[in-house]
Amino acid sequence: MSKILVVEDEAAIRRVLVKILSEESDAYELEEAEDGLKGIEAIKSNDYDLVLCDIKMPKMDGVEVLEAARKIKPEIPFIMISGHGDLDTAVNTMRAGAFDYISKPPDLNRLLTTVRNALDRKELVVENKILKKKVSKTYEMVGDSKEIAAIKDMIEKVAPTDARVLITGSNGTGKELVAHWLHEKSARSAAPFIEVNCAAIPSELIESELFGHVKGAFTSAVKDRAGKFEAANKGTIFLDEIGDMSLSAQAKVLRALQESKISRVGTDKDIKVDVRVLAATNKDLKQEIKDGKFREDLYHRLAVILIKVPALNDRRNDIPLLINHFAEKITSEQGIAKKAFSQKAITLLQAYDWTGNIRELRNVVERLIILGGAEVSEEDVKLFATK
Repeated sequence: MSKILVVEDEAAIRRVLVKILSEESDAYELEEAEDGLKGIEAIKSNDYDLVLCDIKMPKMDGVEVLEAARKIKPEIPFIMISGHGDLDTAVNTMRAGAFDYISKPPDLNRLLTTVRNALDRKELVVENKILKKKVSKTYEMVGDSKEIAAIKDMIEKVAPTDARVLITGSNGTGKELVAHWLHEKSARSAAPFIEVNCAAIPSELIESELFGHVKGAFTSAVKDRAGKFEAANKGTIFLDEIGDMSLSAQAKVLRALQESKISRVGTDKDIKVDVRVLAATNKDLKQEIKDGKFREDLYHRLAVILIKVPALNDRRNDIPLLINHFAEKITSEQGIAKKAFSQKAITLLQAYDWTGNIRELRNVVERLIILGGAEVSEEDVKLFATK
């Protein structure tokens, strides 16, 4: 059922609009407001899927209603109703956020088509918001420790910019979650997020993987192929474990950062790219620079913003929240009843030395859920959470 509010001071026009829409579909629930002030009061206290609003009204005109509604419930689409002398104003209301406008007296087909389109648009906006929440939950950063709060605060400040970020921390601490959050909270969130694990790609293939190649560039290059930088155009590329990248590949990454250009392996032809670069490493890059394994100029290009993700041992207060989070996630994925952890079991897990960080904790929680009792006990932890 779509709920529609008609804001119109002329009773005859209001009745016509309500009659047309009610006869069009019994899925429309119609409500009326005789002026702008009453319209705003109705919008404050109800959830409407669409508002039809006259432009010229006493007390509060349609433009004022639209602007006020945008501050209260910005997702509601507005169709403005204009007299013949109000067309310039109608166009201006669209610039201010109205979905469309119709002229008086309303043309039946034009009115019904515009209403259907506006309702479809509202449904799409809602679906996109739901999808966005699901994506964000996938990469949720769990914890309320001061260390995690500091990282979340840093992300809020940095994400809207195009500043490059170097994320450091031990294996398993969740560096990739920070990268995903930086992307999702940025203006590039609708564009691709391309992740490259530099440690998992052989050194002789890393340049082709990042920058692509042309046919015949090497033995197995049977056709032209775009690389990760091209795939990430207008979006974000995340270079995970960049400390494992070869020096030759580092030189090409440096050029991409300096000039926003790349060239595929086997050709000198430049390709312009618009990419935000995030990088992560578990290595001490300053020591790698001293050892001649990492370019100092690349380090300074990447480390505009530094975010250090703490080890789990440094944020033990978050362990109960993480246990509950993983327990819910694992039982949901496996289709089994959720298991609670006793307080003694949680306290014992908090005292462990988590050398594998969050990744290790998740594995242990999964093991305890599979092997432990109806409630995971301290004894279960001693038996199955082997270190």
